[in-house]
Amino acid sequence: MKPKIYAHRGASNYAPENTMPAFQLAYNMKTDGIETDVQLTKDNVPVLIHDEHVNRTTNSIGYIRDLTYHELKQLDAGSWFSPKFKGTTIPTLEELLTWIKDKSIYLNIELKNNKIDYKYIEAIVYEQIKAYQLINRTTISTFNPNSVKRMAAHTNFRELALLTSKRIRNPIQFVKELGANALHVKYNLVNPSMVTLAQQQHVKLRIFTVNRPARIIRSIKYGVDGIFTDVPDVALYYKHLMLGKQQ
Repeated sequence: MKPKIYAHRGASNYAPENTMPAFQLAYNMKTDGIETDVQLTKDNVPVLIHDEHVNRTTNSIGYIRDLTYHELKQLDAGSWFSPKFKGTTIPTLEELLTWIKDKSIYLNIELKNNKIDYKYIEAIVYEQIKAYQLINRTTISTFNPNSVKRMAAHTNFRELALLTSKRIRNPIQFVKELGANALHVKYNLVNPSMVTLAQQQHVKLRIFTVNRPARIIRSIKYGVDGIFTDVPDVALYYKHLMLGKQQ
């Protein structure tokens, strides 16, 4: 049932982003999917964090690529959000995959390799998802067109998505030329003609990051395939309200 509602970095309006409490809360809200960000540690462990450094969301400073998995696991990734989340840690991708494997929920993994093009991140992430047999309900996305090309050539993900917050000439055609089959775009770039063309070309179209009720309602009316939101409970409320009226 369109659109699928993805909890952006988990239910990140209510719990520290990209942490297990945020993912669990999103699941409790019955969201359709979870979106998260992956970067690589110094010892090539995929971890879930949005920024290339830990400065904003932990009690330390430094770049992910300069810290080992063990060093990252010592950091507090919850207190910045609220004292009640003190001691929350940065999860690994494997922790999330272990948790989500037996749950009926979709997964969107964004490779954070547009600023730091981590070597082998595509292969490392792919092998973990494959090991947990989650390829068929996982979408991989990235702002890095070259990364999309690498994945299209060497993996068999069910869905590969290009992310963009900028206007692209003939975006649907560009996505297909890269070898992707999904486009994730910023809210203000979407229009009805883009939605129609995406449907005609069998390209999944999802939009980010939609939090205001008016924008959620408009996005649902567009008929897009998915919405990324920090408030999945709000988006689900309007989705059920509007689609219920249509039945």
